[in-house]
Parts: sequence; structure tokens; C-alpha cells
Amino acid sequence: MKKTIILAVVTAAFVLAAAGLLIVPDNRLVAGSPGPVVPEVMRDPDNKTLKAIDKGLTYLVNTQRSDGSWLGSGGMGSYPTVMTSLAGLALLASGSTPQSGPYYTNVRRAMEYVLMIAERYGKNDGMIAGEGQEMRSMYGHGFAMLFLAECYGMETNKELQERLKKALSKGVNLTIKAQSKIKTNFPKPYDQAGGWIYTPDGGGDEGSVTVTQLQALRACRNIGIKVPDEVIFKAVAYLKYCQNKDGGICYSANSRGGSTIAISSAAIACFYAAGRYDAPKGGKEGDFETKMVADLVKYCLANVRVDQSSGGHDFYTMFYLSQALYQRGGKDWESHYAKVRKKLLSLQAADGSWMGDSVGTTYGTAMACVILQLPYGYLPIYQR
Repeated sequence: MKKTIILAVVTAAFVLAAAGLLIVPDNRLVAGSPGPVVPEVMRDPDNKTLKAIDKGLTYLVNTQRSDGSWLGSGGMGSYPTVMTSLAGLALLASGSTPQSGPYYTNVRRAMEYVLMIAERYGKNDGMIAGEGQEMRSMYGHGFAMLFLAECYGMETNKELQERLKKALSKGVNLTIKAQSKIKTNFPKPYDQAGGWIYTPDGGGDEGSVTVTQLQALRACRNIGIKVPDEVIFKAVAYLKYCQNKDGGICYSANSRGGSTIAISSAAIACFYAAGRYDAPKGGKEGDFETKMVADLVKYCLANVRVDQSSGGHDFYTMFYLSQALYQRGGKDWESHYAKVRKKLLSLQAADGSWMGDSVGTTYGTAMACVILQLPYGYLPIYQR
């Protein structure tokens, strides 16, 4: 499977290079464009997986608004920055970029919308979320940074590169300032912990927001934006601080409580994004970090069932656990992909959409398309 992915990316890179379109400035991590070879794990009789992806992406394209945005269509509010960023990531995961591929115009319009939000509403503090549109603005901020950072790695227009980098640099500074402060009894450099809460001045922390910030910081660091090591150490310490004896992660440092399947699944992806691994992934046996991640992976593999509900957060759980297991590779990933593909194909509506966790069809469709396209390996943040 790995050879297949590499062949697809190399083939696409050769074609783009020949056309003079593949430009890799500075130290940016960039993704390839779709190649002619479909990864083995995505193949099935009658090409059901590829048809489902095509229908899902077509649904997203058809529901993009004239200003380049998407809105939520469920019971959780519109959240345009979150939805536009998620939908944009789904299109990027297909191999399209802001300049090439079948969905390049949709990606570019989404990028320009989120960049407009950053420049209009975040010109003073760096917040990338529409004013008054997103009550829990740090969600929008995290997903927006992730999306714009992935776009930056594929953008060749110098002026747009500078605008993107400026917005992301300011966004990173806001995230750094918004990190909470918790004293731990862990060994240095984990003696200080810090997560994030719904708003930058909220004064607290909880798992799902922390996940968005940590993954966004990794994406920004990938493109060369400075992220202090201490911020990452504090975020990793925060997740460890929230880890229960069973290996899972509780909702927040303040409320504690039992481990949650959704947050625990997302935490694996975040540990990997922070460069912390269990032994099979490259962690050092007996190391503080290695045991922390190993216990978490063990908890998730024992408790997450794709064919059962995750307490109303099924798409969220599948979205992050799929990322983590894809990066981990091996039999656990192949088994998981087969199960998650079967479930997603059974849930797709006739118009190509998925309703995700009662949040809406943009949310569900974007997440489903990202999950199904992970084997392509086009997005740097999800690459192995």
C-alpha cells in the first residue's frame, strides 16, 4: 500500500514538474496531486468507495456559497469558518490545490474566504473567526489555521504566500497567548501544562479545543512558522494530565470524569502531530512519552467500535481515529479502514451528503470525504 501511495505521488509530481507547475519554495511541506494509481486499500467491487467520494465532493462543490464559504446545516449554528475550513480540507485531500486539480477554483475561493476572515476580523489580535458568527471562536481559529497552512504549502503566488504567512503568524501568536497554565508533578519539561478553551480569554481548557490548536500549530510549524517548543511540551503535558488510569483522556482538566472515546481518539492524532509516538510508531521503549501514547492507543483499540455509537460523536471519533491509525499504519489501519468505509457508505444520502453528529451535512460530508481519502496521502498534516 505504501509503495502504491508513493507511486501515485511521484507520478503526479513528475507530471506537474514537466508542466512547470510544481514549485516547492523554502522549507514548506507540500502535497502531490492525484495520480493514476488508486491505493489498494481503497479498491472494492464496482468502485463504490471512489463513487462515494466523488458524490460527496460534488455535494460540497454544489453547496459552496457565492462568497466561497460553507455553513453548517444542523442544530449547532452555522460556524462558517469551521465549515469552510473542513470542506476545503476535504477538497485538498482529493489532490486539488488552490491552483490545480478538478476542484481548484473551489479550494481557492474557500482559501480566499478564510483569509478574508483573518484579515478583516483578526487584524488586531490574530483571531481567525468571523465576528459574531462563531460563539466558540477557537474552533474556527484552529481549523482555519490548519486549512490555511495546508494551502500555504501548495500556493505559488508570492503575494498570497505573504498574506497567508502573515495571517498564520498572527494566529499562532494568539493561540500561544490563549494557552492555559497548569502546574503538574511530571518531570521536566512537562512540569507545566496548558490546553485551550472555547474563546481566547476563556481562562480554562478542554480536550476538543486543545486538539484543534495542537494540530494547527503542527501544520504551521510544518510550513516554517516559529512555534516555541515549550508550547508543544505544555500541550502534550496537558493531554497527559487529562489521561486516566485506563489510558483514555477525560473531557477537561477541571471537570475530570471518565475517559471519553471521542477525545481519546483525537488525542492520538495530536500526540502524533506533536511527534510523540508509541513503540511500534518509533517511540523509545520505557520512555515517559512512549508509555503515555501506548496506553492511549491501547484504550482506543479496546473501546472504539465503528459499528456502535460513540455517545453522539461518531463522525468526530471516526475523523480523528482514522487519521491516527492511518499514520500508525499496519493491520490496525487496514482493518479500521475496511470497517469505517463500510459504515460511511451505508450512511451516505442520495444527494452525496452525510449528516454528521447532528452538526450538519457540511460537517459530516467533509469529515467523511477526508476519512475515505486518507490513503491518498496528499495532505501533509495527515502524512506518515
